[in-house]
Amino acid sequence: MKLINDNCVSAIKQMDDASIHLVVTSPPYDNLRTYDTDTASGWNADVWRDVIRELYRVMVDGGVVVWNVKDSNANGSESGTSFRQALFAMECGFNLHDTMIWSKDTFAYPDVARYYDTFEFVFVFSKGKPRAFNPICDRKNKWAGTKVHGTSRKADGTMYEKSNNNKSNVKDFGMRFNVWDIPTEKKSGDVGHPAMMPERLAHDMIVSWSNEGDVVLDPFMGSGTTGRMCVKTKRDFVGIDVSENYVDLARRRIKELTDQPTLF
Repeated sequence: MKLINDNCVSAIKQMDDASIHLVVTSPPYDNLRTYDTDTASGWNADVWRDVIRELYRVMVDGGVVVWNVKDSNANGSESGTSFRQALFAMECGFNLHDTMIWSKDTFAYPDVARYYDTFEFVFVFSKGKPRAFNPICDRKNKWAGTKVHGTSRKADGTMYEKSNNNKSNVKDFGMRFNVWDIPTEKKSGDVGHPAMMPERLAHDMIVSWSNEGDVVLDPFMGSGTTGRMCVKTKRDFVGIDVSENYVDLARRRIKELTDQPTLF
């Protein structure tokens, strides 16, 4: 467990090549939040390009970066920053392995005539084929107990029935889809951070894309949610934040778990 109070770019540049197995992070969302320091105001294309380039260097082959991001709106248009970041990550060598959606239980009133905004992007970048994938299978199957069946579409648009040679039955629970319904973190204001990642989102990403004992990095550590979930899932953690106050906050919140004698 290592917590670093520094600019994330300079801190990552001091890390060894191929030393990180997983990144779970949520960088500043354009100018949507006010942080303890001027992090968001200094967050621009030059900075996030440096971060993504350095992340590619420090990832092991098969390592995964989970990048939760959202665009701001101005003059009737979304910024498109999230898409630019995803495309740049691909230019650096990452695969855009998955574009997941975090479907929230809250919404923001739009600034112009558009439907209410209820989701955020969670890009999953991989350095080659992911070395770890532990799918969460908690989706109730409506066809549970029946014979496996389904159809597929040919190139000409016609449908055909897929064969089920082994005549197996549909299981009670199947693997999740890539749209996750997870409530927002309601205690951000009480804890002292304006944009806390939900613990469930961090936890489920960690267990999905890493194994016990792996090294997980959060270069925008904030309140330390990723670190807390690493403690719970027996991963090693490296956290970086430019704010000394947030590093202290993260240290306290992680210590709450490490001090519990019955945790493991």
